Amino acid sequence: MIVSRRQFLKTGLAGSVLLALSGWLNAAGARSLSDGEREMLAALANAILEGALPPEGERRHRLLALTVDGIASAVAGLSLAAQKEVGELFGLLVLAPGRLMLAGVGKPWREASVAEVSDFLQSWRSSRLSLLQTAYAALHDLTFAAWYGRSDTWDAIDYPGPPRGYF
Repeated sequence: MIVSRRQFLKTGLAGSVLLALSGWLNAAGARSLSDGEREMLAALANAILEGALPPEGERRHRLLALTVDGIASAVAGLSLAAQKEVGELFGLLVLAPGRLMLAGVGKPWREASVAEVSDFLQSWRSSRLSLLQTAYAALHDLTFAAWYGRSDTWDAIDYPGPPRGYF
């Protein structure tokens, strides 16, 4: 497919506007997650933790909410520069144009299936672009840190917990 100069300039301008808007939305530094970010992270955690979560139902939704809270805590513990970068990533994925262009998900995150989100994550994981691979790794690691950082998930991996009585 040949891209005309006009299409190239329009795409570049649209990308610049998306990045500027994302930076503006996340300029506050340390902050709490927006509803859109929580919805996006719940959809991602739902796909990443498929198999570890209980079947559909109230318990699954509660565990996803706790995992999103854990991700928020993990992000809050990062340096301000890292928080800004993660916030920009979240901002791009929350905005409909960014979600469609970067993730290929055309519907709101709450309506996306586990398969659709998994396909998006797999595409970033195996991308030729190291930036997308790094973004995938960040989303993956934040999710697993939030999930396995909670003691009620340790039984699933036969982890007895940290040693006691040595301090």
